[in-house]
Amino acid sequence: MTFGGCPGSRQMNFDKAPVAGNESGKRSSQLRQWPVQLHLVSPQAPYFEKADVLLSADCVAFAVGDFHKDFLKGKRLAIACPKLDSNQDIYVEKLVSLMEDAKINTLTVAIMQVPCCSGLAHVAKTALERTSRKVPVKIVVVSLEGEILADEWL
Repeated sequence: MTFGGCPGSRQMNFDKAPVAGNESGKRSSQLRQWPVQLHLVSPQAPYFEKADVLLSADCVAFAVGDFHKDFLKGKRLAIACPKLDSNQDIYVEKLVSLMEDAKINTLTVAIMQVPCCSGLAHVAKTALERTSRKVPVKIVVVSLEGEILADEWL
């Protein structure tokens, strides 16, 4: 491993032996809508109505080997990067609209363990504070190697 700089952009090498597993057969994508980038998502899209929504930091899907099976299955998706995306006030407004207008059932926020990623959890918490509906919100924190470090309902 190499250390230095911000933990979110620090170079790290996870060289390890390939994990043996059942990799035979093709898995189907669990993605159920497009677009997925939160800046492009419309809370008024009919597929968000009364849906379970996954708000995922961009990197989570690459860290978690079974992202589609373990996180995305049965949910509508929005992705964002709290470090690189600008104008995150719009993210709060969109989440409030998803909660109030689309009347989503649940919101799962999947973030990486790096400090900058916690900004996405903050966006979700702020939206929850501003909405009149109390939507169940779960925050899942993923390690850089794809392990679940925390899984908590707010």
